[in-house]
Amino acid sequence: SSSLTRTVQTTETMLKGMGEAGRDFARVDAIIEQQTPGWRGVPLEEVYTPENIAYIRTKGPHFVPPEGESLRMVQRRVSNWLEDEFIYNKELTSNPTSLRVAIVGHGNASRCLFQYIMGFDDAFLRNMAIDNTSIGRFVFDYEGWSMLKLNDSSHLGDARPPGFETRT
Repeated sequence: SSSLTRTVQTTETMLKGMGEAGRDFARVDAIIEQQTPGWRGVPLEEVYTPENIAYIRTKGPHFVPPEGESLRMVQRRVSNWLEDEFIYNKELTSNPTSLRVAIVGHGNASRCLFQYIMGFDDAFLRNMAIDNTSIGRFVFDYEGWSMLKLNDSSHLGDARPPGFETRT
């Protein structure tokens, strides 16, 4: 889980629903959401002025918000964690093993991780919706990464908030 409160609470709820309430899990700073501290408390109309929007679009994923990090910086942070923790972890890779890992994170950080995993172009970062509590499921094996599901919210059933739309 990201170390931020919202994802820790989501992970606790998920584990409770799996009958594993109280189970310990890692809280990982490397997968927290994109940071934009220079914009905290600033009204959206002051952040997203026509001039700022034009500049953001020009820079794309390389745009660095005030005192913050670009999407490219976020991608580097989350992909380095994934590689260090799982792909190139000598303890894990020294013995043939199969793992199931749940990563509970945030929208932009997840988009950056998914783009890295699947090699999508930069349009993915601005066009892919990641709904709250949605599930992405991937496999990593001798052929590399494969996507099984992306933005799946079927586990919510009738609990979807009003106005929720499923993309088909």
